[in-house]
Amino acid sequence: MDSILILDASGYIYRSYFAIQGMSSKKGESTNALYGFTRSVLRLLNKFPSQYVVSVFDAERNKESRLKIYSEYKATRKPTPPDLIDQIHEAKTFCSLMGIPSLGIPGVEADDTMGSISQFAKKHNLNVFICTSDKDMAQLVDEHVSLINPHKDDLVIDEKKVEETYGVKPNQIRDYLAIIGDTSDNIPGLEGFGPKTAVSLLHKYGSLDSILKHAHEIGGKKETILTEQKDIGLLCKQLVEIDTNVEIPKELEFYKILSPQKEQLHDFLKQKGFQTIIKSLDLFKESTPTRPAQTILVFDEKDLDHMLEELKNEHILCVDTETTDLKPVQAQLVGIGIGKDAEKIYYIPFNAKLEKNLILDKLKPFFESAKHSFYGHNIKYDYHVLKNAGIELMNIAFDTMLASYILNAGMRRHSLDELSMQYFDKKKISIDELIGKGKKQISMMEVPLEKISEYCAEDVEYTIRLYEVLTKELKVRNLEKLLYDIEIPLIKILAKMERRGIFLDSSVLKTLSVHVEKEIQKLQEEIFQLAGEPFNINSPKQLSEILYQKLNIPTVKKGRTMPSTSAEVLELLQDQYPIAKKLIDYRTLEKLRSTYIDTLPNEINPETNRIHCTFNQSVAATGRLSCTDPNLQNIPIRSELGREIRKAFRPQLPNVSFLSFDYSQIELRILAHVSEDESLIDAFNHNKDIHAQTASEIFGVHLKSVTPEMRRQAKAVNFGIIYGQQAFGLSQELRISITDATSFINRYFKRFSKVKEFIERTKEEAHKTQKAVTLTGRERLIPEINSTNQILKNAAERLAINTPFQGTAADIIKLAMIEIDKWISTSHTKTSMLLQIHDELLFEVPDSEIETVTPIIKNYMETVFQWIDCLHIIFYNGNAYYKKLYGDSLSTESSYNSRN
Repeated sequence: MDSILILDASGYIYRSYFAIQGMSSKKGESTNALYGFTRSVLRLLNKFPSQYVVSVFDAERNKESRLKIYSEYKATRKPTPPDLIDQIHEAKTFCSLMGIPSLGIPGVEADDTMGSISQFAKKHNLNVFICTSDKDMAQLVDEHVSLINPHKDDLVIDEKKVEETYGVKPNQIRDYLAIIGDTSDNIPGLEGFGPKTAVSLLHKYGSLDSILKHAHEIGGKKETILTEQKDIGLLCKQLVEIDTNVEIPKELEFYKILSPQKEQLHDFLKQKGFQTIIKSLDLFKESTPTRPAQTILVFDEKDLDHMLEELKNEHILCVDTETTDLKPVQAQLVGIGIGKDAEKIYYIPFNAKLEKNLILDKLKPFFESAKHSFYGHNIKYDYHVLKNAGIELMNIAFDTMLASYILNAGMRRHSLDELSMQYFDKKKISIDELIGKGKKQISMMEVPLEKISEYCAEDVEYTIRLYEVLTKELKVRNLEKLLYDIEIPLIKILAKMERRGIFLDSSVLKTLSVHVEKEIQKLQEEIFQLAGEPFNINSPKQLSEILYQKLNIPTVKKGRTMPSTSAEVLELLQDQYPIAKKLIDYRTLEKLRSTYIDTLPNEINPETNRIHCTFNQSVAATGRLSCTDPNLQNIPIRSELGREIRKAFRPQLPNVSFLSFDYSQIELRILAHVSEDESLIDAFNHNKDIHAQTASEIFGVHLKSVTPEMRRQAKAVNFGIIYGQQAFGLSQELRISITDATSFINRYFKRFSKVKEFIERTKEEAHKTQKAVTLTGRERLIPEINSTNQILKNAAERLAINTPFQGTAADIIKLAMIEIDKWISTSHTKTSMLLQIHDELLFEVPDSEIETVTPIIKNYMETVFQWIDCLHIIFYNGNAYYKKLYGDSLSTESSYNSRN
């Protein structure tokens, strides 16, 4: 028996619009609702293949029929946002290109249209599946009609499931909904009648009409309500009843799904930025040169000599390595791919008959020659792998991943697979195709030679093709200097830091783990005592039940399915409810234990006894470096336990210390510089406490009269300004009213008027150019700044404000790293640069070199930009001691005094 899928398109689109935030195309168009709709439809088509499909939309004047009988019907619904209207039109376009018929009857709600189609389909002996989460539609369920709830793992709801879910049969759903009402549609229901009462009465009397007739048997207050609100009840039943007699197309052929228009569908999805959907549908257009790359396998010494002879005069070459491990410092070579152009790629296997040492001996002078330069996709990884094999990749010329990032830092994915799809519509061989997944996964060493050589050659080919495209784009956008003067020189410096690593004394964390476990157990018992029973504290559902049902704590914020138990909510509750404070403490300890105390020892490399993290240049959209495997930029400092964790990091050898240099409030200094605000400049020039100075200005009191609370509020405003924070965000942070927060911001801008002028100019320029630019020329594209979606637009304006500060600060410290590394490399010092933690650099320095090294590093950091003249300098060994140097030119905020 054939089936038909009836899609509640409007329901999908509305739900996706509010469930998915912050999605937009390259043109700045909102795409969140369209993306959710598209993914849902494709999932349903894949899971429930049907010959007949129809996508039903609400049409204009769709509430007309029900408004005639109840003027307040859906009166609480807000107007459809403009950017959602656009996406509804795009959803219809998608359906058309997919071959899915669409239907929207003017003056008719989608529910009635779906109901009418279901009855028509039944007459044609089709099994009907209505894909919706709308409970009204349950009244249509029978032996031939089922619902599919897309928001509950595509749960199929038949007659039995309706009764299990609502407690009544499908033919009683209208009566049930009429009794309890529906707030989303502004249907009142009967006052004081909830689901349990409705189910009980319907079990006894069968229908609302019968309940109303037997009101005298029910008695009491309910009898009075049933008598007085009889007309309301019958009206509600009329409102919730699905009209199955709508004039719809009566030819079965209309509902038949057609073949997709592949080329047009591909172009549509690509325009929206839905690359993953293109991949899932296998929609690829061959727009690259048709001649495939020739892969030449280097089997023996003769082949290797021939390759080296052919490439000896090439100045720039692409390289890619295949390895045994994702962690670069411990990865071993499986093969190397090299190419000068996209037509001919050499692959040198290390798991074939040619002896490994012979290959390395011949390749070493080739890679280390000053005559050759190399590029790749994430070439830092290849640099590490070759270094592991004893080869120094002497000249790095380019990196296609970094070039893509510089061109579009806001784009989240810069993998070779993603970029090959984006630029060439090329679906590359996936790693899963190569080595498999799960228990059947094999190592790269085990992959057959013909497969791994094809895989590597494809990587080289498309890296070369990207190089040819991206070099031109960088030139057009005038972004070459950023790549060649900052990002490329930084590659080797970061690799050097990663290879050096940092020593971790695991015995410190082992002792700490025992202590923290006891504290967690103690907190757990206290929470159980306050709750009155034991429960799973880590279960949001159980915790929500304890807080809001058992303890009757008022709901502060609702989650998707229950009242929220987020950190934000607990912070709001902690002053009034002791259990909330205990839960915050429990979560804090549990996170520190699981994220650092028990996990960091597992990251120690057994050969070096040090942790080797990875610094990423192409993740943070502002230009900041990020750190992974593990993240050593995020180890806490403000809590006592966080400082204890930091003590586990110490110099590995005696008579060596850690030396830390930290730019003081660099983003606020940049704000003073770019805004040219005299008050801010004066505060920094005279080394004043900037937050106390701000408090003095906006509260109108003498500097000596500034209280700690005033300073705290001023500090929040200072940093909030450079993050584009509005009154609501400030009110949340300071836990004050929005009115008071607005007053603070207004006073700030009144006193620092040039800051206000700068921010307005920045936003105005961003609206014109659709990008934010740093002082170093780094760009962040923000096309959504002109979106009709106010949420997207506001977020984009915040990015436009923040990017010049954070991006400039990020590049300043990168430039400092480059200069310091040059000095370290050419001097005879044994000092090593270990970590970059945003505005801080951490060095490992022999104690005998501290007095010599400190002023030199300080000078480099302060002179990369002439107006940066203030650093925190801390040096310490395992005992963590602090020393202030160079008098009043250095800030000494206590939060920096015990960094470990």
